[in-house]
Amino acid sequence: MRRSACLLSCILLFSCFFKRPLPEWDIQKVAAIFEQNQAIGTFVVYDAKTDYLLMFNETRAHQAFYPASTFKVANSLIALKTKAVYDEDEVFYQYEGYEDFDMEEWENDASLRSGIKVSHVPAFQELARRIGLQNMREQLDVLDYGNREVGNNVENFWLEGPLKISAVQQVYFLAALAQGTLPYPEEVQETVRDICLLEQGKGWALYGKTGWATKEKDPGIGWFVGWVNKGRHIYSFALNIDMTHAEQDLPKRVQLAKESLHALEII
Repeated sequence: MRRSACLLSCILLFSCFFKRPLPEWDIQKVAAIFEQNQAIGTFVVYDAKTDYLLMFNETRAHQAFYPASTFKVANSLIALKTKAVYDEDEVFYQYEGYEDFDMEEWENDASLRSGIKVSHVPAFQELARRIGLQNMREQLDVLDYGNREVGNNVENFWLEGPLKISAVQQVYFLAALAQGTLPYPEEVQETVRDICLLEQGKGWALYGKTGWATKEKDPGIGWFVGWVNKGRHIYSFALNIDMTHAEQDLPKRVQLAKESLHALEII
């Protein structure tokens, strides 16, 4: 009996000794950033190592919106998994000379690597057509992405619905991608991680994708989602804001997220 009690004490001591400390994040620092910038929205950070979730504006953090161009991350995964494209540099979209695009950057041929960098909507619509509705439905179930609803229009379901996702769902999905734990081949996940790399600093690397759900509501929802690799930690994040001043607010998506990550000493 004495030996059993001693063994139990040792186990408890061992568990306490190796328990991972939770990050010391001050939510008020994030709140101050949103207030200073007169932004209405949410910011969520997830520490995959300690399973710790920080939410600014918790109600909105669980509210689902159209993913808009943040879906290009999942779209790229699905394209590679279903062999709609064979690698990140295959030119799957050929520009045919149209001049009515919203962005000059779209007036070019595109691969996954080049297309995701300029958020090439026409290219990823072509990619979705290649994948097809049935594959999309099946793979969204496999990935457990958002509400997993595709509807009947393969070109617009992430832009105009019915697909929706919350900031909390975004961070869990992205944490799994960053760790390579999605139910997909590792080489597919590694390729998508590579094309999502945005910038690197001293001891950290920032990955991410922006989005603007113009059909969500007036004046639309702006997204910036991604993750930070820092040492042995992975911090996934998701920001969405009301685009009160439309195009003028586009830079705010990345600005607010980076200021918040800096305030939390993640970058």
